[in-house]
Parts: sequence; C-alpha cells; structure tokens
Amino acid sequence: MTGGASGLGRACAQRLRSEHHDVITLDIADGADHRLDITDEEAVSQLVAKLEPIDILLNSAGIGGPNKPLRETTRAEWESTFAVNVHGTVAMCRAVIPGMVERGWGRIVNFASMAGKDGNPNLSAYSASKAAVIGLTKSLGKELATTGVIANAIAPAVIATEMNATTAPEVLAHLTSLIPMKRIGRPEEVAELVAWLASDRCSFSTGAVYDISGGRATY
Repeated sequence: MTGGASGLGRACAQRLRSEHHDVITLDIADGADHRLDITDEEAVSQLVAKLEPIDILLNSAGIGGPNKPLRETTRAEWESTFAVNVHGTVAMCRAVIPGMVERGWGRIVNFASMAGKDGNPNLSAYSASKAAVIGLTKSLGKELATTGVIANAIAPAVIATEMNATTAPEVLAHLTSLIPMKRIGRPEEVAELVAWLASDRCSFSTGAVYDISGGRATY
C-alpha cells in the first residue's frame, strides 16, 4: 500500500489488518514499513521484487498540487503533481501486475477523487491527475478482465486527512458546501469501501469508479 503512513492509506492499512491481511505500507514519510518514492520507477521495481508475492495493491499515495488559478500554475507544478498521482500509480501497477496475473488473482484499488470527475476550482493539476487515474483504471480493468485480477478506483469527496488540512480554508468550505450531507468524510468510511474492493466479496466489478461523496456525485 502506497501512502500508508497517514490519511486514507493509514486508515485502510488498519482496516485490512483487522481482517488479518499481511499489510505492508510504503511512503516517503516516517511511519511506513518501507520508505519509497513512487516516482522512482527503478526503486519501485526493486522493492516490489523483494516483497513479492503481492496480491493486493492500494495506490493511496498522492499530493494536492498547486492550490491557485490555472493561469498562475507552472509546468514544474504540473509535472510534480502528475509524477506522484499518475506516473507513480502506473509504476506500482506495472510492477505488481505480472505476478498477480501469473497467480491468477489480484486486487488493485486506485485512489482517484471527485475532483477527477467534477473538477475543483483552483486545483486544476490535481483534478486533471485524478481524471487520469480514473481513465487508467477503466482501461486496466478491461485489460485484466479475464485474468482473475480486478482493478477499481474510488472517488472520495473531501475527507478529513492531513493532505486536506493544507487546503485553503475558502476552497475547503466550497468543497464541503457541495456535499449534500453537509460534512466531510471520515477516513474509516473510505477504508470500509476499500476493504470490500480488496476482497473476494468483490468478484464481478472491474474498471469501475466507486464514489464515496456524501451525495455529491452526480454521475
């Protein structure tokens, strides 16, 4: 599991451990089982080779990117956002999929966002990167559909995590106002959905996007 030291990753790790899964967390921050920069594809390949077999992959690592109007963003900010949110997810998938296919079973859960479907103002790079994760997952689900490996994505609305703690207050207020339940989500609520997607209980769904948005989702 990437991004496992905090936020949704940490909550999902705790939930899966409660089901007696052998969970290994990866992160660039302290508190994970292994320190890994998922933008370093060679490091990803080497670590996955050491950890195999891997039957479940949760791609939780992500960054918020620039929090300002598109016209004020820079190419470097876009590249750094996509490096983590898209290319890092791709690197992890590429590394674990061959083993999953060989064993005939696997579960991949990519963490997208409602921003990837609706677009959030002043978060253009983040929104675009999460839209890419959604497209990636839809394609991957179709590619792997007959292999026993299932790939789905989740699209949370605003969740009470460390990453959202750095979001500008006015942006956070706007995003919360879009949620019919009039509150932000809790990490453990997302973890419950992820636990199902990572299990045998999810058996006839792949390439799908599961909203967890307090009613915000419209399609």
